[in-house]
Parts: sequence; C-alpha cells; structure tokens
Amino acid sequence: MRSSYDLSALLAELDPHAELAERHLWLIHVLHWMRSAAPSIEVAMAKAESFVAAFEADEALRLRLQLWWQRFSDTVDITTLLADFGFAPRTAMVTELTERLRLKLLPGTPETIDAAELFSIALTHEFDARWLTALPEPLLQRLTALLVPEEAQQGIGFWRHALLGAITYCAGQILANGFSPELRLRMSEEAREEQPFHALIHDVESFRIEFVHGVRTPERLEQAEQRLRERLDACRAAIGTVYQHFAAEGISVGLVFRVRQVRTRIVRVRQLLACLTSAHPEQEAARLLAGFVSVGRDRRSLRHLLATNSSLLAAKVTERSAETGEHYISHNRSEYLQMVRRAAGGGLLMSVTTLLKFGLAALAFSAFWGGFWAGVNYSISFVLIQLLHWTVATKQPAMTAPAMAAKLKDMQSSEDAAHTLEAFVDEVANLVRTQVAAILGNVLVVFPAALVLSLLWWQMFGATPLDAAHAQSTLDSLHVLGPSALFAAYTGVLLFASSLIAGWVENWFVLRRLDSAIRYNPGFTRWLGKGRAKRWGDFWRANISGFAANISLGMMLGLTPAIAAFFGLGLEVRHVTLSSGQLGVASATFGLGVLALPAFWWALALLPLNGALNVIVSFYLAFRMALRAHNINGVERSRIYAAIRQRLRSKPSSFFLP
Repeated sequence: MRSSYDLSALLAELDPHAELAERHLWLIHVLHWMRSAAPSIEVAMAKAESFVAAFEADEALRLRLQLWWQRFSDTVDITTLLADFGFAPRTAMVTELTERLRLKLLPGTPETIDAAELFSIALTHEFDARWLTALPEPLLQRLTALLVPEEAQQGIGFWRHALLGAITYCAGQILANGFSPELRLRMSEEAREEQPFHALIHDVESFRIEFVHGVRTPERLEQAEQRLRERLDACRAAIGTVYQHFAAEGISVGLVFRVRQVRTRIVRVRQLLACLTSAHPEQEAARLLAGFVSVGRDRRSLRHLLATNSSLLAAKVTERSAETGEHYISHNRSEYLQMVRRAAGGGLLMSVTTLLKFGLAALAFSAFWGGFWAGVNYSISFVLIQLLHWTVATKQPAMTAPAMAAKLKDMQSSEDAAHTLEAFVDEVANLVRTQVAAILGNVLVVFPAALVLSLLWWQMFGATPLDAAHAQSTLDSLHVLGPSALFAAYTGVLLFASSLIAGWVENWFVLRRLDSAIRYNPGFTRWLGKGRAKRWGDFWRANISGFAANISLGMMLGLTPAIAAFFGLGLEVRHVTLSSGQLGVASATFGLGVLALPAFWWALALLPLNGALNVIVSFYLAFRMALRAHNINGVERSRIYAAIRQRLRSKPSSFFLP
C-alpha cells in the first residue's frame, strides 16, 4: 500500500465503474491516507475536513462518490461486519485457534464481498480507532449527506436495514448457544426455570416491526426496545450462572470460550440497538466502528485468545494446587517434626531409586528407552512416596505457592490490612521453615542410605555399583562450577510444570465427574460392589492430583534429557534429592578416600545451591501464575517485603525452627 498519496491523487483514483478489487483498494488508500496523520488527531481531523470539503465543492466528484457508495452497498454484505466481526465462526476453542493462525500466516484480499474481511484489511492500526472516535458529529452528518442523497434517505435506509438484520443474526446465535445442552445444563436451576432465551427472537421481531412500521409511535417503540434490553439482561444473567458451575465442578476452556462468546454477542446487540435508537446515530456508528478496530486486533491475537479464555482455568488449577499446598505448610512443632519424618521416609526410598537408576544405566538402553525406563523408575518411586504419606521436598513449592497467593487475595479484600499482612508474613515463615525441614530430611537420609546400600551391594556381590571411572564421572558431573546450576534451575521448571499438570488433570477428573461414575455406574458397581466402588471413587478423587504430579514429574525427569540430547542440547536434570543419592553411591566406590578428592567437596557444595534453585524457580513460577490467576495486581509489595525483612531482623529463628 502506498503512503505517498495526497488528496488530489485519491480524488483522481475514485472510479465507481472499476472492478470490485479496485473499488475497495480506493477505500483502503483513503483510510491509509488518514492513518498517515498518526499520532496527531488534529492532523487527522484536518484531513477528514479537507476530504469532505473537496466533494462538497465539486458536484461531479460528489456524484462519482455516491455511485461508488451505491455499488459498494449493493455488492458488499455489511451484516457480516456488524453481526459476526470479532466472533469465532464456530464455538470451539481449537477451531478458533486454527483460524487465528490462518489469519496471521495468510494474507487477505480486497476482492471480497465480505465487509468483515475488508474491514480487517483496511482498519488495522490502533490510531484508526482514535481518529474514528474523534470525528465530530457535524462532519459525520456532512459525510452522510455526501454518500446518500437527501431523496434517498427516506425509509429505514441501507444502514438501518443492515443494523436490524445484524440484531436478528446475533439473537439467533445467542439463542442457539443458550439452548445448547453443554451450557443449558450448567445454568442454575432458577435460570432454567425462567427460560430467558425462549422469547428472545419474539422480542427482536417485535422491535423490528415497531421500528420499520411507518406509523409507529415513539411510546410503542420505546416499550419494544425496553423489553428487548430486559430480555438481553436476563439472558446475560442466565449465562453468567454457568460460572458458578465451573467454580464447583471444574472448568473446560472450550466452555469458557463459548460463554464468553455469548456474553460478547449480547453486548454487541446492545451496541447495535444504540446505533438504531440514539439521538446521535452518526456518532454511535463511528464509535461502533472504532470499537471494531480493537476487536479486530484482538481477533488476530493468539495471546489474547489464550489469556482471556484460560484465565478461569488457570485460577481453578492454582486453586486446586492451593488446596493441596496447604498440607505442605507446618504451623507448629508437631507438624514440623511430622514433616521431618515424612521427608526422611522419602529420602530413604529415593536412595533405592538412585541405585535402580545406575542399574538401568548399566543395561545400556538406547537414549530414548534409557530415558523412558528412568522416568518409570522415578514415577514409581514418587507414587510410592505419596501412598506411604512421605514427601519429596522439591515437589512442595509449586503446590504451596498458590496457597500463598490465596493469602494475598484475602489480604487485598480485608479491611484489617495490618493484621492480614502479619498473618501473611507468618505464613511465609511457616513455608520457609517447612521447606528447610523437608530438604534436610531428604538430603540427610538419602546420602547415608545410598552409601549404606552401596556398601551392602559390595558385600553381597564383591563390587560396588559403580566402578572407579563411573564414580569419578558422577562426581565431576555434580561439580558446583559446572553447568549443574543451570540444570537445577531447569529442574525447577519441570517441578512447576508437574504442578500444572496435576491441577489440570484434577480439574478434568472433576469436570467429567469420574469419581461419581466410579461410585454409581452400574458396570462398576456390578464388578466392584457398591462399598468397594465408593471407596475407589473416594480414593481416586483424593489422589488423582498427586498421581498426575508424580508420574508427570518422573517421566519428565527421565525423558527430557534424552529428548534434549536428540537435538544436541546436552540438557540434564539436577534434583537435589537424586543428586544427594548419586553422591552417596559414588562415595561408596572410593571409601574414606573420597574425602581426599576435591571433586567430592565440589559436588557436596552443589547440594545447597541445587536445593535452593529447585525450590526458588518452581515456587517463583507457581507464585507468579497464581497472582495472575487471582488478578492480584494492586498488592503493596513494598510493604510485604518490608514486613518480611522486619521479621528476619526481629525473629530470624522463626524461619528455621518451630
């Protein structure tokens, strides 16, 4: 598109008898000429004034413009713009995602009779919305008079006819979604009993008749408009009750997408009504088109689609993680000691996991299958730890972070901010203390346990699990000055990802009501019996999140190094508990002589850094996501940080001892 156009060139280019694409290109050039005034609204208004004045001063030019507009209105379907622009062609999230990718990758053409497609080519810049909104009403009225001769303005006209048609089409879409079983069955009982969608088309038709009727009275038209607006409000209230179902029984991104589409269409109908019934229709029309510019920009944005329609899912995922995370925070000496015992049990089992890891490595599988069986080994170990009610310390932060964010949400809504701030700092101290206890419980048990098991192996089979070369290689790989710090941070990302998977799987499980299906499905009850079916349903409801987190984490720890190696990335995982176990197994090979090896001490120095990075990265990512999910933007973070620093100065032991 050329930017060197001046007004005289634009006027000379106007040809109402040109081909369809050329006629539309003229409009695109005019709008580009207006956009070239950015960022000055004053310059844009001066250009608009000169454009209108040029046609007013030349009757032949004005007749060409009117003929061009006549051909435009006869060939282009403007209803697609008014009724459908900005909406997904189908009510499916995946379909819309694919459509937006198409819009991003494939160019559009002005050779079209679809006004929505033409609009998405002609008005794409944020400045377009600004100058459209700034157009003064007298100028808009003069432009209207230029496009449509006075004698042709009788009756409802092209614009009003298009608006009425768009309202009818939008109402049909609203009705179809309101009657769909996916949404109807999730509305509240009161909303279903009121049946707000049933009379929507009737109210739209009543309004249309009153508006089009030649001898209509203002009172009857106002009454019809009021009935339609009340009907729209009732439909919006009914569709809003679906969110209550989401809060109680799980969220589907596809359903959230459909609900948002219905609510936005209801808003669109109200905007179209304003254009029809306003005392200043030209300004309402300009405001509507300006809004379409923003809608069009959002329509092409993948980030906007995912952000607006996954926010509720993120909130529900973090909410379920918060419910689980509360169990990982100790508040008194008894809970603190219980966490140490649980972590010690987890460390004991992880020592066996470490030996099995080296045993699988000795079988010399291919990269993929070696990673796969390593992942199976980790997954089984994590699941056993869960079922035995033990714990692995590094899995806690991604679960506790949403719980902490929920405390911040309470602080935002509380009138006693000082008290809730103090309570939040208490929770921070509880979390840090619990995390220190869990890591120490894991590390202080897994190292000696792995060492003892390796020595027992040596007594039974006459050789340690690792020969000297492999033991030295293990110590070197754990060197604190090597890439292990990066690998530890990457492992923190995997820990965070496993918490997301856990929240998503639990939400999916609840949304599909699988616990109820296990309890009451006739096939299950015949096979298991009623009592056992109920116990199985309760068991899976209580443990599905933990199974998802543990299995996904185990498989990611095993497979991601193999997949990274395929791409030549050389990426490894550094889980502090596993690293401690590896250090114990390698130390058994050298006996007491390991204390004379610098590599041992460098590897030992890695452990606190490894644990800190595992914890900090996973907690930070989960905490940031939880803040976004709860829409916590106005928290006075400086006050929170100051309160934490004050606690560190006044009661530092509270962060380490119960």
